[in-house]
Amino acid sequence: MVRILGIDPGLRFTGWGVITAQGNRLSHVADGVIATDSALSVPERLRHLHDALLELARNFAPDEAAVEETYVNRNGAATLKLGYARGVGLLVPMLLDIPVAEYGAKTVKRAVVGTGAATKEQVSMMVRRILPTALLRRADAADALAVAICHAHHRASAIHIANATRMA
Repeated sequence: MVRILGIDPGLRFTGWGVITAQGNRLSHVADGVIATDSALSVPERLRHLHDALLELARNFAPDEAAVEETYVNRNGAATLKLGYARGVGLLVPMLLDIPVAEYGAKTVKRAVVGTGAATKEQVSMMVRRILPTALLRRADAADALAVAICHAHHRASAIHIANATRMA
């Protein structure tokens, strides 16, 4: 059994979700959102995000982590700030020697819904179906669990391929 921390980074709201995967069976452990105060400076918000993610990682002791890649939009300043938050999301697990995988939004949607063009509502609905005990107070938490589910699927496929290669 492996415990996976999924992170949907954002400077205002960072979604997080923890699942366990045992073979094809996925179970919800916890989910939520880390909110930062927009009245604070960017460095202060990043520190808050760092401290909260570090506490989550220490409390839930994930074996692996998965972070969604940054979506580049027309607003360069917003994209840059999202990149800062993503950097914190990548760094915190590495500080605890937790391996980190990265997935693009379309890859996550394809793994959870079956199409890379899925809407946020479709992703949330499928996450609820896959993990019925998930709280999902905000879409950010659903997105973070979707990243964890995506990682669990990719991880299982890699293990299956490795086992098939050894047997051949």
